[in-house]
Amino acid sequence: MPRIVVGNWKMHKTAAQTAAFLDVFLPQVTALPPAIEVVLAPPFTAIPEAARRLHGTRVRLGAQTMHWELEGAFTGEISAPMLLELGVTHVILGHSERRALFNETDHAVNLKVHTALEQGLTPIIALGETLAERKAGTTDDRVVAQSHAALKGVSGDALRRVIIAYEPIWAIGTGENCDPGEADRVMGTIRASRTELADTPILYGGSMTPSNVGAYAERPNVNGGLVGGASLDPEGFARLIANAVRS
Repeated sequence: MPRIVVGNWKMHKTAAQTAAFLDVFLPQVTALPPAIEVVLAPPFTAIPEAARRLHGTRVRLGAQTMHWELEGAFTGEISAPMLLELGVTHVILGHSERRALFNETDHAVNLKVHTALEQGLTPIIALGETLAERKAGTTDDRVVAQSHAALKGVSGDALRRVIIAYEPIWAIGTGENCDPGEADRVMGTIRASRTELADTPILYGGSMTPSNVGAYAERPNVNGGLVGGASLDPEGFARLIANAVRS
């Protein structure tokens, strides 16, 4: 199973800033071993510039969300065919910020997962518990329920094209990362909740940095990272990827 590192830029970087980032970043990751995959998910407006710069490289292009319909009267939304036309291969679905700030439901995530798979995109499905849920001891129930809801109706064959990301909500952008052993335990619980997930890549997200990525990457259920703030600096992100490879 390859190790996968995904950079989620959220609402950061213009097209010009994206070009400047890649001018520094790409030379530092040209010699990646085959066992590592890197995906960058810039904002929609920077995807065309990123696509031009990433063409012919090992780095894949991702998007941060999409609509489940292929076209229609959905002002402000982006469809799978629009992403595919620009060379996007991966799409993040169900990120906690989408759920909390834009009222994205488990059902909506499931619809998007089906559309992504049908259209040939690789869905990166984000799961995670709030601080209140963790304190109440319901972490496992919450993330397993989210994974089952997101994958409802997805066949065994299609499951082989899915990536899952465990992101404890209380650790996202706070600098307060989940203990690697505990993250591994929760991710193992997700994996064990459905037989077909045995070979599904599961990534950790939540204040992952170049200095702590190794502690996660050495755990058996952690197959990489979904990285937010630490992916915004080209040299730091390249260093994080290198440290993930070494582990």
